[in-house]
Amino acid sequence: MLLTDPVVLDDPHVRLEPLDPSHAADLRHARDGLEYAWYTSVPASIEDEIAHRIAERDAGRMNPWAVVVDGRARGMTTFCNIDADNRRVEIGYTWLSPSVQRTAVNTAAKLLLLTHAFEACDVIAVEFRTHWHNRQSRAAIERLGAKQDGVLRNHRFGPDGTLRDTVVYSILPHEWPTVRRGLSARLS
Repeated sequence: MLLTDPVVLDDPHVRLEPLDPSHAADLRHARDGLEYAWYTSVPASIEDEIAHRIAERDAGRMNPWAVVVDGRARGMTTFCNIDADNRRVEIGYTWLSPSVQRTAVNTAAKLLLLTHAFEACDVIAVEFRTHWHNRQSRAAIERLGAKQDGVLRNHRFGPDGTLRDTVVYSILPHEWPTVRRGLSARLS
């Protein structure tokens, strides 16, 4: 299976559906309350973001999903920075509605994505990146069992022109069984 293949991933907590324009109305509602999150990328135009992510999928660089809970899209997540030749992928561009934050949704979604990456796509590394100031995201990534690789200082410019330091984490295949067990235990 390819990292860019559209596939539905689901469990009792969450359903990850290939992102498409039919998710737009739910996603517009889901982003309410995220205006304060200056350190994360919540799209201003849901329709434009869906089109962008689908174009990136078609170009082989991204595989986007809608995060669906109780039949409604509550956020987005992706396989991004896909390096098919080297069997590496990043899980990122994730945002979730405040209504599902600090629930089982993020843990379940990451378990589904990691299982797909390691077991169906045979990757050699899954990477996570986040803004240095996004302490909520950093803590969530660390709870997954990812290890910090380092910090890319002055890595890129933010939408307002400020410089972003990016914290890089990863999980490797030999770590995956322990990470999977830890995530499964948190969900039970």
